[in-house]
Amino acid sequence: MKKVHTLVLKAFFRPFIVTFFIVMFVLLMLFLFKYIDDLIGKGFEWYVILELLGYASAAQISMAMPLAMLLSSIMTFGNLGESYELVAIKAAGISLRKAMMPLIILVSLISIGSFFFSDYILPITNLKMGSLLYDVRNKKADFLIKDGIFNSSIPGYSIRAQNKSKDGTVLYNLIIYQHGNISRSTNVLLAKEGVMYNSRDNNYMILRLKNGVRYEESTAGDRSYNPRQQFTRYYFDQTEQKFDMSTFQMKRTDEDLFKSHSMMLNLKQLSYYTDSTTKMLDSIRNTIFNEIKGNYKLLNSYQASMNKRLTKSGSQIKYQKSFEELIPTDKKLSAVNNSLTDIRYIKEVLDMKAKSDKDFDLSIVRYILEYHKKFTLAVSCLLLFSIGAPLGAIIRKGGLGLPVVMAIIFFLIYHIISTVAEKSAKEGNIDPILGTWTAIIVLTPLGIFLTYKAATDSALFDVENYKIAVSKFFNRLNNMLKKYLKKK
Repeated sequence: MKKVHTLVLKAFFRPFIVTFFIVMFVLLMLFLFKYIDDLIGKGFEWYVILELLGYASAAQISMAMPLAMLLSSIMTFGNLGESYELVAIKAAGISLRKAMMPLIILVSLISIGSFFFSDYILPITNLKMGSLLYDVRNKKADFLIKDGIFNSSIPGYSIRAQNKSKDGTVLYNLIIYQHGNISRSTNVLLAKEGVMYNSRDNNYMILRLKNGVRYEESTAGDRSYNPRQQFTRYYFDQTEQKFDMSTFQMKRTDEDLFKSHSMMLNLKQLSYYTDSTTKMLDSIRNTIFNEIKGNYKLLNSYQASMNKRLTKSGSQIKYQKSFEELIPTDKKLSAVNNSLTDIRYIKEVLDMKAKSDKDFDLSIVRYILEYHKKFTLAVSCLLLFSIGAPLGAIIRKGGLGLPVVMAIIFFLIYHIISTVAEKSAKEGNIDPILGTWTAIIVLTPLGIFLTYKAATDSALFDVENYKIAVSKFFNRLNNMLKKYLKKK
């Protein structure tokens, strides 16, 4: 019995590790393709890119783990079935359930570990990756001078070099325009050669210029002609021009700004934010009438005066007069204008409250979705294993052919149902709890069905059985037609 358990565990462990890292690599490449435009040409240090990829890899585990579990379980039992090892196990009097028991325990431990990972480690990873990715995307591209083209990346300057050295540090035939407002001087600098290097703190770029001239034209503060306007020209053999490059450096944003996002919270924090946001939403809904009741009372005062005029001897007259008939002629225009003002105010208040209500309601839905996704990650690993293991035992095909195709099909079904349900929950069409668990609820009967078929040695995917069934059907149909023709 122990040898059988060891065999099954060894057969599962290697495909699981291999498929997990393959899936992680594919998902990481998709991440790079998505943000490649934000990474190229910005001069990041190697450790910044490596740090971002490390956080992205950890964040992708929530998708890689279920897919690797499904794929490895299909491959494991497909290999065992193809090599007739499952037949030998059953011939030895060991049921498939008993042979899978240690593997079920292992998968359960992995699922429990994935739950703790999603609750304790994943929020921190998402926080680190989100803040770093925000800084990466907002960093300006590196300052780059192309031959014969003006570069205006540095605020207040336009720089053009006719050509440059191979390493790009020496520029030739430079023109530098310093842009100023009307009250400041306009400067133009020409130089035969300029050597470019950075300051020690990398906040400044320094150009050591040689053999040039500097032109300065000062104005009196307006665009009109000024006879006292000054024009100055300086010749130099060597000088230095300093440019502020602090805007090109990546500045790290405070991570506290991202901590309230639903993906960066654990279960305890999600419960707290859900309750606090719900209280804020109730407060907003309760204060709507208090803000518009003054205008509402104004309308009711006209209604009350009308009812008094229509009441006679304790009985109310059946016909009613309009507001225009009750308001004096000289006050009608003022009353209409006041009414329009009140209506606009009420509409603006309701629109503002409706937007706030929608935002808070969406935040609550996201908190609830993320709360339950902590559990669905663990449950999905068990579910996809319960689909993959019996499916591999039924199809009896190993390797990376049919098992990969079947795994991709079932995972796409799971992922599409999950994505559509979560989107519907965010739009308010279904309950957020139901939106999180829909994919698991839909696929659980399939896992039970496949497990039952595998335990009863059903040839569910045997093409020959279907050919025989179709042949029998057509034979019966042919015999029925012959009997019918004979009777005629």
